[in-house]
Amino acid sequence: MKISARNQLKGKVVKLEKGAVNSIVSIDIGGGNKITSVITNAAVEELGLEVGSDAYAIVKASNVMVGVDE
Repeated sequence: MKISARNQLKGKVVKLEKGAVNSIVSIDIGGGNKITSVITNAAVEELGLEVGSDAYAIVKASNVMVGVDE
């Protein structure tokens, strides 16, 4: 796999919740850290994702929002 995004975090799918159109996928990237993403059910099928699968969380963003508690 070659892609331009530099933030490629390899891990294992630990949770997969399918909805009517989208799925919530949680990937354990180690060190007690998990990344969760919402992707289409079609993408889940095309990628062959299931709990226990190896997968990459790939982050490419031009903006990152920051918030604080009031």
